[in-house]
Amino acid sequence: MQAELNIAVVGAGPAGLALALLADIELPAARISVFDARPPGQDVSHDPRTLALSLGSVQLLQRLGVWSPAAAQPIRTVHVSQQQPSTLPGRWTEPEVEIDAAKEAVPMLGAVLSYGALLAPLQQAWDQVCEARLQCRASRYGTRVRSLKPLDGGVELDADIAERFDLVVVAEGGVFAEQARKSLSHDYGQTAWVGQVTVEGLPEATAFERFTPQGPAALLPLGSGRAALVWCVPNADDPVEPLDDAQRIAVLNHVFHPKVGRITGITPLKRFALGLNAERSLVQGRIVRIGNAAQTLHPVAGQGLNLGLRDGFELVRLLAREAGLETALRKLEFRRAPDRWGTIATTDFLARSFTWKLPGLGLARGVGMAALQHLGPAKSLLARQMMFGRR
Repeated sequence: MQAELNIAVVGAGPAGLALALLADIELPAARISVFDARPPGQDVSHDPRTLALSLGSVQLLQRLGVWSPAAAQPIRTVHVSQQQPSTLPGRWTEPEVEIDAAKEAVPMLGAVLSYGALLAPLQQAWDQVCEARLQCRASRYGTRVRSLKPLDGGVELDADIAERFDLVVVAEGGVFAEQARKSLSHDYGQTAWVGQVTVEGLPEATAFERFTPQGPAALLPLGSGRAALVWCVPNADDPVEPLDDAQRIAVLNHVFHPKVGRITGITPLKRFALGLNAERSLVQGRIVRIGNAAQTLHPVAGQGLNLGLRDGFELVRLLAREAGLETALRKLEFRRAPDRWGTIATTDFLARSFTWKLPGLGLARGVGMAALQHLGPAKSLLARQMMFGRR
């Protein structure tokens, strides 16, 4: 039955193209069409947005033959700390957790690269597949999907014409502020300011996350003393917007842990509204949603794209192994639930916690971080979940 599948992938971003390439390997006899509104031949390589990939995502891209180590900066250490000191004495006054790749016996915890550096080789690889297999692989760039209509045993996709598919995978998500609201939706009342900074003394291949009273702030290594910045603050009393560059640099040097080094330069920052927007189910009939189409998350854990890639990997794996499509889709919901809902719950809890004005909350978080630093097995479990998701 799987050999006869006619599959449409809506959205030629990283999640959609990775799924299509994996399906080309695992489902060689299926027909696969990728739809995207962007024009044919558009150069996507210069998109500067920064992505953080887990080790599991890197390994998937290596399997697909689209991973270029030269285009990415590895993350070998993750340092998480809390800005405000607790009232506990001595070493407990600066809560911090450090996860090291060498101690976890892996080459890296993940990697950082630009959106264009990830998307361009994916698009090139898919275009090559389509040229080699014209009868069963198609790129439908410049084609906007207007609607999806469930049918008995299939889906009607309305684009240039109405076409019937056995399965439609929606991988086109967008950002929180532009999305229609899904079943589970919550506006955190927070803004993420993103850009890049230059840092003197920045440790190599180290990602930093800092919990502050206003929200989390993170630095992702880009090499050569540069780092990508994600700075989350409340909308109602935004402390970043009125500042000039020199003032922003001064505040960031106060915000981040001294181990970061000294921030000396900053690019213009862009801002994005933050919220949770998630479907209760990945599967609705013969329509499957992955990535931001299924769940848009707060960036506090940096797991949005990684979760989408894992959704796609499991879907293709089940389609290749199960005898029937309906069985594969039922198992997808069950298999993905622990990883998906665990990630949604964790990021939602952390994001909401910065809006709670409860006495002792910062102290409790700091004590938990300090304890985790000294609990080797628990820290290793956290590291494995960051790299590979919940299994």
